[in-house]
Amino acid sequence: MNRVFAVCKAVLAILFISQVSVAQAMEYPLPPSGSRLIGENRVVIVPNDGRSLERIASDYQIGLIAMLEANPDVDPLLPKPGSELILPLQMILPETPHEGIVINLSELRLYYYPKGKNSVMVYPIGIGQLGRDTPVMTTQIIERRANPTWIPTANIRKIYASQGIILPAVTPAGPDNPMGLFALRMAAAGGTYLIHGTNADFGIGMRVSSGCIRLRPFDIEELFNTVPVGTRVQIVNEPIKSTVEPDGNRYVEVHQPLSRSENDDPQTLPIYVSSSESAFINNPETNSAKVNAEIKRRSGLPLQVNH
Repeated sequence: MNRVFAVCKAVLAILFISQVSVAQAMEYPLPPSGSRLIGENRVVIVPNDGRSLERIASDYQIGLIAMLEANPDVDPLLPKPGSELILPLQMILPETPHEGIVINLSELRLYYYPKGKNSVMVYPIGIGQLGRDTPVMTTQIIERRANPTWIPTANIRKIYASQGIILPAVTPAGPDNPMGLFALRMAAAGGTYLIHGTNADFGIGMRVSSGCIRLRPFDIEELFNTVPVGTRVQIVNEPIKSTVEPDGNRYVEVHQPLSRSENDDPQTLPIYVSSSESAFINNPETNSAKVNAEIKRRSGLPLQVNH
């Protein structure tokens, strides 16, 4: 069991006592034509207030695993006061149309391109846990529902029952509803998958759901209020992203791949390299040694890899 997976389990065990914080969504202006690099990383000092790494991450609209990728030596439960933390706020946009909602499972982020605006909203998300994976797909939003009821599928009820947990057939809207207060239903798979909130406010930036996309309460409310029915949704799984910027600078961003079994270590699990990424790595203008070192490191931070 790798360190990130182990500490995430520990965080899940204690973060149910966290209080909901209030933050603003990360909105970035779209980069110039031909560019896919947005944002700037920041460094902050850990305050002496006993907050966990997840609570600090929430204040900056970042998921837990993204913080651990960027800061592999930090104690996630009690970061050392006065120490430095890298905030991974710079990123390469996925190589998809700048339209509607784009979700990259490997980086545990949702990108929303509001129609008519020259910007992109970026949200950390929770996705399907091992064995209940969120599928790669292109679909659309078919329903917006405030105060949703939760009707777990027969398979989900069976899985929970095997763990000694008997789920009710229907959980009405309210504070005990694990879907939170807002839900966006996608068309694929007969409407099985949703983008929704949570009543727990933990597990964002982690693999925790039964296949749906989970957002923090204030994030799903904002997204719900701006996303219309019919919005395109594209879900990809790209642990490696690269870009050649208009100024000639070349960047690569590598995230831990999604594990396929309980014995997988995402830090050492081989990463599939697509033909386009292979062409980028083997280009004479790319420092392939730097790229390969970052594929091993998997910091989740864009790294310049020119010779």
